[in-house]
Formats: sequence, structure tokens, C-alpha cells
Amino acid sequence: MSSLLTESDLLHEAEVVWLENLERLDYVRQALDKTRRRNTKPPYARDGRMVGYVLLDEGASPDPDSGLYKRRVFFLLPHDRDSLPGGLYREGAPGEAVDPRTIAPKKPGAKTPRSQSGSVAVATLAP
Repeated sequence: MSSLLTESDLLHEAEVVWLENLERLDYVRQALDKTRRRNTKPPYARDGRMVGYVLLDEGASPDPDSGLYKRRVFFLLPHDRDSLPGGLYREGAPGEAVDPRTIAPKKPGAKTPRSQSGSVAVATLAP
């Protein structure tokens, strides 16, 4: 599923569940996954780790063809900045990366100086 989300993709979100402390994370990757259930922890089949997911409200309907719900999942890969601070994303961030502090139910996350440049760079820019 595309990671470029709009509010119309997120109409039935009820709650964001975080599995990790957001203060340690400059960014998270987000994607829409298809899952069997709307209100339990979804399975995770990527490299890296899931750091959060969304629960859907009771009005959410599964896709009529597949019977699956579209839900947002937040994750990090092994080469992301939190695991390799001096690696590929020491500056910049992947296209689907957003600042987790900007994520809320029904609202796509946003790119911020922290998510794009890192907390160290943001701290040096502070007055």
C-alpha cells in the first residue's frame, strides 16, 4: 500500500497505539496495511520492527473483495536513524517517514525539521 496518505484514507481511525517511547524517535515510517481485524495488534511481516498501529472504529468496513481492513502501521527498518545514527539517514529521511509527534487518529503525520534532519540538528538550530 502507498505510504502517501490523505485524511480520506484514515476516516475510521479511533486510536493510535504506540509500542515504543516516541521521545527516542525522530521519525517513523507509515504505511496502510490490510489486516483481518480492525481492533487488535496487526501481524508484522517486514524487516525491522513495528513501533505503532491504529485501531479502527466500529463504522469501519472491510474491503468487499478481500474482507480485509486497511489500517495504518508505523515501523522502522534496521538501517533507520534510531538504529544507525551515522548511517544512510543521519540526515534526511525516507519518503514515508513522518514525525511521530504529529500523528493522531484521522490525521496523516507530517514531516518536520526533526524528522528530516534529526534531533541533534534541531537542537543546534534552537536559539
